[in-house]
Amino acid sequence: MKILVTGGAGYLGSVLSLALIEEGHDVRILDNLMYGGRSLLSMFGHPRLDLVIGDVRDSVTVARAVEDVDAVVHLAAIVGDPACARNPEAARAINEHGSLQLIRSAQAAGVSRFVFVSTCSNYGRMADTSVAASEEHELRPLSLYAETKVAVERALLGHGASTMAGTVLRLATLFGVSPRMRFDLTVNQFVMEMLVHRKLVVYGEGFWRPYVHLRDAARAITTVLNAPVDLVRSQVFNVGRTDENYRKIDLVEMIGRRVPGATVEFVSVADDPRDYKVSFERIRSTLSFMPIRRVTDGIEEVARLIESGVLGSVEDPAFSNVSEVAWTSVTAPPEPPACVP
Repeated sequence: MKILVTGGAGYLGSVLSLALIEEGHDVRILDNLMYGGRSLLSMFGHPRLDLVIGDVRDSVTVARAVEDVDAVVHLAAIVGDPACARNPEAARAINEHGSLQLIRSAQAAGVSRFVFVSTCSNYGRMADTSVAASEEHELRPLSLYAETKVAVERALLGHGASTMAGTVLRLATLFGVSPRMRFDLTVNQFVMEMLVHRKLVVYGEGFWRPYVHLRDAARAITTVLNAPVDLVRSQVFNVGRTDENYRKIDLVEMIGRRVPGATVEFVSVADDPRDYKVSFERIRSTLSFMPIRRVTDGIEEVARLIESGVLGSVEDPAFSNVSEVAWTSVTAPPEPPACVP
């Protein structure tokens, strides 16, 4: 297939794009490079890579990006609650309006498949975490980030009669090593803080979240793309493992076995809006998909990366979605489209 990956230079996108190329697909990446383009160096110049540097808010760029592609994987977004809260106007424009424009353009261009990468954060705060949320569970978006994801999910699934097959993937919280590394994700951050600073402050240690390694998340996306279209049309899949739901205190205990001696301070938070356990039975039973890597594997992987010194300073603002580095490009008007063959 020829596959458009929006946000293909990002934390997950850079891993996914290379995996698709290695599977033999032609990949077009649409990315504004707000965090730089170093994550693409391993792919740059590959004959099956087409890089479009541009913004999903720009209709001309989007129309060009969806030309002659069989499938779209939509990752481009201001990712995470803190990043969206920092600039709500840009978050709404990119995550919601830009996404809806992309769906319309893809449908008009005759794209066969559209995979929208959403989040388990849509489940918000569950009244009863003793029962894991399935895909039919009530959505309670309690942040702007989740609100935009839910709005796009509903729009895509509302195209059920369309010739374009839409699929929604609600990812658990990602972790692991990426060419576009992030240390503002819970597992990665905790490992870094405990290993480098020897101190960690944890807010709301008793609240539940599911976790999934980014390479397993990429594999879930490729699984959907390779599945029979009628099996994934208008479907929603949670992506993760049911036995990888953890509280923050559980993560601290696991990391402490790898990184002993760090000081951990727990700060009680009575009102954390997100508290959810998630079931991942549907993707296992329907697509025979099960993540291979566990949180303990990610802890070891991230710790070894930091200890190797390969990254230099882990304080580099490029390793965070809420740093000052990228926000000029987010708030500025979209640039004219550019193409690098």
